[in-house]
Amino acid sequence: MVVLLAWLAWWLGEWQFGRLEERQAQNALIQRNEAAPVAPVAELTAPGRDVAASDEWRVVTATGTYDVDDTVIVRYRTREGASGVDVVVPLVTDSGAAVLVDRGWVAVDNRGTDAGDVPAPPPGEVTVTGWLRRDATGDSTAVTDQSTRAVSSDRIGDALGREVYGGFVDLRSEDPPPEQALAAPEMPDLDNGPHFFYGLQWWFFGLLALVGFGYLAWDERRGSPRRRGERADDQNVRIIPPSTGTMMPVRNDAAGESRNAATRPNSSGSP
Repeated sequence: MVVLLAWLAWWLGEWQFGRLEERQAQNALIQRNEAAPVAPVAELTAPGRDVAASDEWRVVTATGTYDVDDTVIVRYRTREGASGVDVVVPLVTDSGAAVLVDRGWVAVDNRGTDAGDVPAPPPGEVTVTGWLRRDATGDSTAVTDQSTRAVSSDRIGDALGREVYGGFVDLRSEDPPPEQALAAPEMPDLDNGPHFFYGLQWWFFGLLALVGFGYLAWDERRGSPRRRGERADDQNVRIIPPSTGTMMPVRNDAAGESRNAATRPNSSGSP
C-alpha cells in the first residue's frame, strides 16, 4: 500500500508539472501572437475553416457592417461577482460571409436578456480590431433563441442560417467607436498558476509515505528486543513466597476457665 501511494503521488506530481509546461507554452504563444503584426482576418481563417491553435490570440482586423438582428447573447458571464452577458454580433464583410465579433461584456440582471437590452454597435461600415479565438466545443455551444453559453461559429452559423468565418474575434477596438462601449473581453492570465507547487506537494506526500513507513519499520525492529527483554525481566522478578507460619488470633480466656488463671479466693478467705 505504501509503494502504491508513493507511485500515485509521483504520478500526480508528474501530471501537475506536465500541466505547468502546457501553460508555459500557451503563455509563450499568446505573448508571441500579441506581438505579431496585425493581420487581415481572411489570412488566418475562412468559412468552414477552423482557426489553427498556433494562430489563436493573433490580432486581426476586419471591415464590414454589423447585422444587429442576428445578435447572439452569451449567457452566464460573471465578473467580480456581478452577473452579465457577452454580446456577439456578426460583422458582414464584402464577400457576404460574416465574422463573429464578441463586442464585450455588459452587466444584466435579467436572464432573458435579448439584443434589445444591450448597447447597439456603430451603424454603417465599421473596421474592427481584435484577438482571433478558436471555437468552443461541447453541449454549452448549443444555440436557442439566439442565446448560447459558449461561442461556436459552426453552431451559431447554423442557427442564424448564414455563412460565417471559423472562430470568432474578441473585440479590441471599433472604428468608428460606438455611442456606448461594452466592457472589453477579459484577457487570459499569463502567470504559471499553482501547478509547480501542487507538483512539489504531491512528491512530498509520496516521500513522506516512504520515509514514514521506513521509520515505523525501523522503530519496530529496534523496539522488539527491548520489549522482549522487558518481558523476560518481568518473568525473572523474584517472587517472595508467602510466610509458612500461621498467624492465629490471640485469644484471652476468661478468668476461671483457663488452667493458668489465678485461683479466686473462696468465701472463707482461705486460699
